[in-house]
Amino acid sequence: MTLSQRYADALAFAFAAHREQIRKGSNVPYFAHLIGVSSLVMEHGGDEDQAIAALLHDAAEDQGGHAMLAQIDTRFGSKVSRIVQGCSDSLEPTKPPWRERKRQYIEHLKAASPDVQLVSACDKLYNARAILSDLREIGDSLWERFTGGREGVLWYYGELADAFTIESPVVGELRRTVEQLRAVARDA
Repeated sequence: MTLSQRYADALAFAFAAHREQIRKGSNVPYFAHLIGVSSLVMEHGGDEDQAIAALLHDAAEDQGGHAMLAQIDTRFGSKVSRIVQGCSDSLEPTKPPWRERKRQYIEHLKAASPDVQLVSACDKLYNARAILSDLREIGDSLWERFTGGREGVLWYYGELADAFTIESPVVGELRRTVEQLRAVARDA
């Protein structure tokens, strides 16, 4: 795949949208997550639209809902905006309760398009790896970062790992990472 100027434009757009965010419980710029997810998408055979959607997968959910999604559609096209929408668990300013929102997202994923599943699986793999790394480094205090706490996070990632129906190595890697996360959480 050769990346075009659209990808560079999406990098700048994602940076502008997320430049003031940091990852939960860290000093790591949130932008690092977006680049990491986009990299995983490309490593697992994604096309440029999927790689762009990976850069923007949290923009509508975290930075303006439907209005942001409309901007993404205008600037990057309907395929990208459909993937971003499919990767969002809520576009509303007031989000439903955490467990309900996550349960609905899991059900949505089971029937989501392969484009959405690839980007979402890469996002969840990136997150699961970060959680596992932080759990190994700081122990059980990690769970305080998350609305769902220890049990909620382990439930969510376990259900996610089973929800993906695409045949891609990223799904296998997610499942292995979730198993490692469960094992380390048991031993912590």
